[in-house]
Amino acid sequence: MLRAMRKHQGWIRWAGVLLSAVLVAGLFPPFNAVGLAWLALVPLLAALWSLTGSHRAWRGFGLAWLAGSLSSGIQFSWLAEVSTAGAILLPLYLGCFWGLFGAYAATLGNPWSRPAPPATDSRTAHRERLAAAPAAKAGSPAWSSLRTAASHGAIWAGLEWLRGWLFTGFGWNPLGVAFHQTPVMAQAADLLGVLGLSLLLVFFQAVLVQTAHRLWQGTRDGRRKSRLDFIASAMVVALTLGYGMVTSSMEHRRESVRLKALLVQLNIPQDAAQMQWDDLEIHRAYEDDTLNALEALTTANEQTLRQAMENTTEGQLGLSWPDWVIWPESALRGRIFRAADGSWGAWQENLNTLAAVRTGGTFSLIYGANELEAVADNHGQLVPKPGGRIFNSLVAMNPDDDLQSYRKNHLVIFGETIPFLDTLPFLKTIYEQQSGAEYLGSFSSGGSFEPLRLPAAGTSIGIIPSVCFEDTVPRLTRLFVRPGPQVIVNVTNDGWFKQSVAAAQHFANARFRAIELRRPMLRCANTGVSAAVDTTGSTAHPDDPRLTQVVTDANGSPFTRKSMLVELKVPLHPATSFYSFIGDAGIIGLTALALIHSILTRQRRIRVG
Repeated sequence: MLRAMRKHQGWIRWAGVLLSAVLVAGLFPPFNAVGLAWLALVPLLAALWSLTGSHRAWRGFGLAWLAGSLSSGIQFSWLAEVSTAGAILLPLYLGCFWGLFGAYAATLGNPWSRPAPPATDSRTAHRERLAAAPAAKAGSPAWSSLRTAASHGAIWAGLEWLRGWLFTGFGWNPLGVAFHQTPVMAQAADLLGVLGLSLLLVFFQAVLVQTAHRLWQGTRDGRRKSRLDFIASAMVVALTLGYGMVTSSMEHRRESVRLKALLVQLNIPQDAAQMQWDDLEIHRAYEDDTLNALEALTTANEQTLRQAMENTTEGQLGLSWPDWVIWPESALRGRIFRAADGSWGAWQENLNTLAAVRTGGTFSLIYGANELEAVADNHGQLVPKPGGRIFNSLVAMNPDDDLQSYRKNHLVIFGETIPFLDTLPFLKTIYEQQSGAEYLGSFSSGGSFEPLRLPAAGTSIGIIPSVCFEDTVPRLTRLFVRPGPQVIVNVTNDGWFKQSVAAAQHFANARFRAIELRRPMLRCANTGVSAAVDTTGSTAHPDDPRLTQVVTDANGSPFTRKSMLVELKVPLHPATSFYSFIGDAGIIGLTALALIHSILTRQRRIRVG
């Protein structure tokens, strides 16, 4: 009968593991079931803590690895759009970080485990010694529960940091991103980053499981059990909510200027790395869509002026004109040349397009382009530097066409660079088979962390630049924070993944950068989510919360060809968030403390035993 009970318990563990995998996947786009965030890991924690006997570390690793691999497979199934192998291998790799958490939870962090009896002790004597051990050494059940829960939260968050850093990292969809549409909870990301929200979620659920287990034991022995730990964890959540309400109110009251930007999204169809339009079509499309949008704004402004002349009522005129026009990543197909002294040139097709859009009016222009190192030839003309590097760049040009550029720092493995290519040349063949494009060499990393600057709204505004997935890398974005008005500007292209959920997940992760750093954000995508995000992570228009500043079609899909004039409040004296000051050191430090505490607690248990 005992064997049958153990077998039944094993099936319950497996069911808990699979349930947590599915529930965690449900937190992110396209499901966005944020309510599950408070329960998603409960089955997994109960399964890991119930492990007994030998090899618990390996068994815990295996159970959690399975949960993580399955959950990641669901979340990142969109990778199959470019690589079936990637859609299989990446989840198996990401599951390893879950597995490390499982090994910890089943052993060092396990609140339900007892130390094994010494070799010289009988089991009966060992139980008697445990029963006789003073309770004061372990502390009250509620206090022990809170310490255990905090340690689990820190270890989980630390492992999320590790996967976002190791081998350049893949930090998408930490648990805290579940709050991407819950602004009041998301505000606490300015303390420890979005990983701090992950810590909070694991902390709460670890307390919940321990409290439920203690109450269940109380029904068996007829004793009343403490609920103080659950009350304390609920208070922490309530304080987080209160913090969100207070900081949101403070952000909305900051002295600011209004920045207007025209986002131009073409939605060019793409097959892996191959654009389905030729270069001439792309350049003409940017010319036409930009000039048409500017012409429409000019017509609207003229109508507003006529109405103002007919109406003698005093008041400000609501004229609309962009300070900045933004095109997405690699918008212009011709390369630009940049010499060491800052002088620049470009292929003629770029110059023709720039000249054409300048006829539309006065504005600064931001766009993505490939940038080559250049030198002057014997005639003073810029030419590519022999052996020079190539960069995936964000280019900013003021109304006088003075050019600044940011060279992308965080390159995407197998997208923009192939590691170990000299020693493993077959990786080039794999890339070309998966992407459908010839591999012409890796981009180089830029290495600069200086913001760009452009005029807007009567002042000079700093640009925190990011290209492609860099807006999902908070440790990089925070390096550009400076005093004074700043805006995060991301140019991207999620067209590699067609009309999949990748674009929505990218945006869900990216909007936390605005909260963490308390800097508003502008995003322009070829295919993906083009939007304006304020310092609280909201996409609402500053004058009308009912208006959402996200480029979509009539059905709400972001996969559309459309231009939109958006407006942002840019704080003149933005907050210096705790995260912008301390970065990931907070999470790393808490993780180290949790690990040390767990080791010392384990040793104390063994001595008591």
